[in-house]
Amino acid sequence: MSASSIDPIRDRIAKAARAAGRDPGDVTLVAVSKQQPWERIAPALAAGQRVFGENRVQEAEAKWPGLRGSYDGIELHLIGPLQSNKAREAVALFDVIETVDREKIAVALKTEMDRQNRRPRLLVQVNIGLEPQKAGIAPNEAVSFVKRCREVHGLGIDGLMAIPPEGVPPGPYFAHLATLARAVGAKVLSMGMSADFETAIAMGATHVRVGSALFGKRG
Repeated sequence: MSASSIDPIRDRIAKAARAAGRDPGDVTLVAVSKQQPWERIAPALAAGQRVFGENRVQEAEAKWPGLRGSYDGIELHLIGPLQSNKAREAVALFDVIETVDREKIAVALKTEMDRQNRRPRLLVQVNIGLEPQKAGIAPNEAVSFVKRCREVHGLGIDGLMAIPPEGVPPGPYFAHLATLARAVGAKVLSMGMSADFETAIAMGATHVRVGSALFGKRG
Protein backbone atom coordinates (compact mmCIF):
# COMPACT_ATOMS: atom_id res chain seq x y z
CA MET A 1 0.00 0.00 0.00
CA SER A 2 1.01 3.63 -0.40
CA ALA A 3 0.87 6.14 2.40
CA SER A 4 -2.29 7.54 0.86
CA SER A 5 -4.11 4.20 0.57
CA ILE A 6 -5.46 4.54 4.08
CA ASP A 7 -7.23 7.83 3.31
CA PRO A 8 -10.07 6.30 1.25
CA ILE A 9 -10.81 3.88 4.10
CA ARG A 10 -10.84 6.72 6.61
CA ASP A 11 -13.13 8.68 4.30
CA ARG A 12 -15.54 5.76 3.98
CA ILE A 13 -15.61 5.33 7.77
CA ALA A 14 -16.34 9.03 8.25
CA LYS A 15 -19.06 9.02 5.59
CA ALA A 16 -20.74 5.95 7.09
CA ALA A 17 -20.64 7.48 10.56
CA ARG A 18 -22.15 10.75 9.42
CA ALA A 19 -24.86 8.89 7.49
CA ALA A 20 -25.77 7.15 10.75
CA GLY A 21 -25.86 10.46 12.62
CA ARG A 22 -22.67 9.61 14.49
CA ASP A 23 -19.40 11.41 15.10
CA PRO A 24 -16.71 9.87 12.86
CA GLY A 25 -14.31 10.25 15.76
CA ASP A 26 -16.30 7.63 17.65
CA VAL A 27 -15.27 4.90 15.20
CA THR A 28 -11.75 3.47 15.45
CA LEU A 29 -10.04 1.84 12.49
CA VAL A 30 -8.21 -1.33 13.56
CA ALA A 31 -5.76 -2.08 10.74
CA VAL A 32 -5.52 -5.87 10.55
CA SER A 33 -1.82 -6.46 10.01
CA LYS A 34 -1.76 -10.23 10.47
CA GLN A 35 0.51 -11.95 7.94
CA GLN A 36 1.37 -8.61 6.36
CA PRO A 37 5.00 -7.81 5.52
CA TRP A 38 6.78 -4.74 6.80
CA GLU A 39 6.67 -3.00 3.43
CA ARG A 40 2.87 -2.87 3.69
CA ILE A 41 2.68 -1.91 7.36
CA ALA A 42 5.28 0.87 7.12
CA PRO A 43 3.13 3.20 4.96
CA ALA A 44 0.22 2.85 7.36
CA LEU A 45 2.46 3.85 10.24
CA ALA A 46 3.80 6.75 8.17
CA ALA A 47 0.21 7.87 7.54
CA GLY A 48 -0.43 8.03 11.26
CA GLN A 49 -2.25 4.73 11.79
CA ARG A 50 -1.53 3.46 15.29
CA VAL A 51 -4.19 0.84 16.03
CA PHE A 52 -3.43 -2.62 14.65
CA GLY A 53 -4.98 -6.06 14.97
CA GLU A 54 -3.11 -9.36 15.07
CA ASN A 55 -4.46 -12.91 15.06
CA ARG A 56 -1.62 -14.77 16.71
CA VAL A 57 0.40 -14.01 19.81
CA GLN A 58 3.63 -15.43 18.38
CA GLU A 59 3.45 -13.41 15.18
CA ALA A 60 2.76 -10.23 17.10
CA GLU A 61 5.67 -10.94 19.47
CA ALA A 62 8.01 -11.17 16.51
CA LYS A 63 6.73 -8.01 14.86
CA TRP A 64 5.69 -5.30 17.29
CA PRO A 65 8.03 -4.90 20.29
CA GLY A 66 10.73 -3.43 18.06
CA LEU A 67 8.29 -1.18 16.23
CA ARG A 68 7.01 0.22 19.49
CA GLY A 69 10.47 1.55 20.12
CA SER A 70 10.27 3.56 16.90
CA TYR A 71 6.62 4.68 16.87
CA ASP A 72 4.76 6.25 19.77
CA GLY A 73 1.17 5.44 20.58
CA ILE A 74 0.83 1.99 19.01
CA GLU A 75 -2.24 0.12 20.28
CA LEU A 76 -2.34 -3.61 19.63
CA HIS A 77 -5.54 -5.67 19.52
CA LEU A 78 -5.58 -9.45 19.70
CA ILE A 79 -8.39 -10.43 17.34
CA GLY A 80 -7.65 -14.15 16.97
CA PRO A 81 -8.35 -17.05 19.34
CA LEU A 82 -6.35 -17.07 22.55
CA GLN A 83 -5.06 -20.27 24.11
CA SER A 84 -4.77 -20.24 27.88
CA ASN A 85 -1.07 -21.16 27.69
CA LYS A 86 -0.47 -17.89 25.82
CA ALA A 87 -2.23 -15.69 28.37
CA ARG A 88 1.05 -14.47 29.87
CA GLU A 89 2.41 -13.27 26.54
CA ALA A 90 -0.95 -11.81 25.49
CA VAL A 91 -1.31 -9.73 28.64
CA ALA A 92 2.25 -8.48 28.30
CA LEU A 93 1.93 -7.45 24.66
CA PHE A 94 -1.64 -6.48 23.79
CA ASP A 95 -3.55 -3.38 24.81
CA VAL A 96 -6.91 -4.90 23.90
CA ILE A 97 -7.84 -8.60 23.88
CA GLU A 98 -11.01 -9.01 21.83
CA THR A 99 -11.43 -12.77 22.08
CA VAL A 100 -12.42 -13.71 25.63
CA ASP A 101 -14.82 -16.59 25.02
CA ARG A 102 -14.67 -19.17 27.83
CA GLU A 103 -14.13 -19.57 31.54
CA LYS A 104 -10.62 -21.03 31.21
CA ILE A 105 -9.45 -17.92 29.33
CA ALA A 106 -11.11 -15.62 31.86
CA VAL A 107 -9.30 -17.34 34.73
CA ALA A 108 -5.94 -17.33 32.91
CA LEU A 109 -6.23 -13.65 32.01
CA LYS A 110 -7.17 -12.63 35.54
CA THR A 111 -4.18 -14.53 36.93
CA GLU A 112 -1.76 -12.91 34.50
CA MET A 113 -3.22 -9.41 34.81
CA ASP A 114 -2.79 -9.58 38.58
CA ARG A 115 0.70 -11.05 38.31
CA GLN A 116 1.92 -8.48 35.78
CA ASN A 117 -0.13 -5.58 37.18
CA ARG A 118 -1.19 -4.84 33.61
CA ARG A 119 -4.77 -4.30 32.53
CA PRO A 120 -5.45 -4.71 28.81
CA ARG A 121 -9.02 -3.88 27.86
CA LEU A 122 -11.13 -6.97 27.30
CA LEU A 123 -13.92 -7.81 24.88
CA VAL A 124 -16.04 -10.96 24.84
CA GLN A 125 -16.22 -12.68 21.46
CA VAL A 126 -19.72 -13.80 20.53
CA ASN A 127 -20.30 -16.52 17.94
CA ILE A 128 -23.15 -14.47 16.58
CA GLY A 129 -24.01 -16.90 13.79
CA LEU A 130 -23.61 -20.06 15.89
CA GLU A 131 -21.06 -21.39 13.39
CA PRO A 132 -19.25 -24.51 14.60
CA GLN A 133 -15.96 -23.52 12.96
CA LYS A 134 -15.81 -20.16 14.73
CA ALA A 135 -14.80 -19.31 18.27
CA GLY A 136 -16.99 -17.33 20.60
CA ILE A 137 -19.64 -17.67 23.27
CA ALA A 138 -23.16 -18.48 22.06
CA PRO A 139 -25.40 -15.40 21.85
CA ASN A 140 -27.88 -16.78 24.38
CA GLU A 141 -25.04 -17.26 26.87
CA ALA A 142 -23.28 -13.93 26.28
CA VAL A 143 -25.07 -11.87 28.94
CA SER A 144 -24.52 -14.45 31.70
CA PHE A 145 -20.90 -14.98 30.62
CA VAL A 146 -20.12 -11.27 30.78
CA LYS A 147 -21.72 -11.16 34.23
CA ARG A 148 -19.56 -14.07 35.41
CA CYS A 149 -16.42 -12.46 33.99
CA ARG A 150 -17.17 -9.33 35.96
CA GLU A 151 -18.58 -10.72 39.19
CA VAL A 152 -16.83 -14.07 39.57
CA HIS A 153 -13.50 -13.48 37.83
CA GLY A 154 -13.15 -9.77 38.55
CA LEU A 155 -12.54 -8.78 34.95
CA GLY A 156 -13.55 -5.52 33.40
CA ILE A 157 -15.38 -6.31 30.16
CA ASP A 158 -15.54 -3.24 27.95
CA GLY A 159 -17.41 -4.65 24.99
CA LEU A 160 -18.28 -7.38 22.53
CA MET A 161 -16.76 -8.61 19.28
CA ALA A 162 -18.21 -10.79 16.54
CA ILE A 163 -17.74 -11.98 12.97
CA PRO A 164 -21.02 -12.61 11.11
CA PRO A 165 -21.44 -15.54 8.73
CA GLU A 166 -20.22 -15.10 5.17
CA GLY A 167 -22.57 -14.98 2.23
CA VAL A 168 -25.58 -13.55 4.04
CA PRO A 169 -26.56 -9.95 4.88
CA PRO A 170 -24.59 -9.00 7.99
CA GLY A 171 -26.95 -6.32 9.27
CA PRO A 172 -29.16 -8.54 11.44
CA TYR A 173 -26.10 -10.07 13.11
CA PHE A 174 -24.62 -6.65 13.83
CA ALA A 175 -27.96 -5.51 15.23
CA HIS A 176 -28.11 -8.59 17.46
CA LEU A 177 -24.62 -7.91 18.81
CA ALA A 178 -25.57 -4.29 19.51
CA THR A 179 -28.61 -5.48 21.44
CA LEU A 180 -26.44 -7.81 23.52
CA ALA A 181 -23.99 -4.99 24.19
CA ARG A 182 -26.78 -2.79 25.52
CA ALA A 183 -27.96 -5.64 27.72
CA VAL A 184 -24.57 -5.91 29.42
CA GLY A 185 -23.84 -2.18 29.49
CA ALA A 186 -20.88 -2.52 27.12
CA LYS A 187 -19.89 0.54 25.13
CA VAL A 188 -17.36 -1.06 22.77
CA LEU A 189 -18.60 -2.93 19.71
CA SER A 190 -15.91 -4.47 17.51
CA MET A 191 -17.68 -5.59 14.36
CA GLY A 192 -17.33 -5.10 10.65
CA MET A 193 -14.46 -5.97 8.35
CA SER A 194 -13.36 -5.01 4.84
CA ALA A 195 -16.54 -6.13 3.09
CA ASP A 196 -19.11 -4.86 5.57
CA PHE A 197 -17.68 -2.21 7.89
CA GLU A 198 -20.04 0.49 6.65
CA THR A 199 -23.04 -1.64 7.60
CA ALA A 200 -21.45 -2.29 10.99
CA ILE A 201 -20.99 1.43 11.58
CA ALA A 202 -24.66 2.00 10.78
CA MET A 203 -25.46 -0.57 13.48
CA GLY A 204 -23.23 1.05 16.10
CA ALA A 205 -19.72 -0.34 15.65
CA THR A 206 -17.10 1.55 17.62
CA HIS A 207 -14.21 -0.44 16.12
CA VAL A 208 -13.96 -1.84 12.59
CA ARG A 209 -11.28 -4.38 11.68
CA VAL A 210 -10.06 -3.74 8.14
CA GLY A 211 -7.33 -5.83 6.53
CA SER A 212 -7.60 -6.69 2.83
CA ALA A 213 -9.26 -3.40 1.84
CA LEU A 214 -6.31 -1.61 3.40
CA PHE A 215 -3.31 -3.84 2.76
CA GLY A 216 -4.42 -6.13 -0.04
CA LYS A 217 -4.28 -9.91 0.15
CA ARG A 218 -2.15 -11.34 2.93
CA GLY A 219 1.33 -12.48 2.16
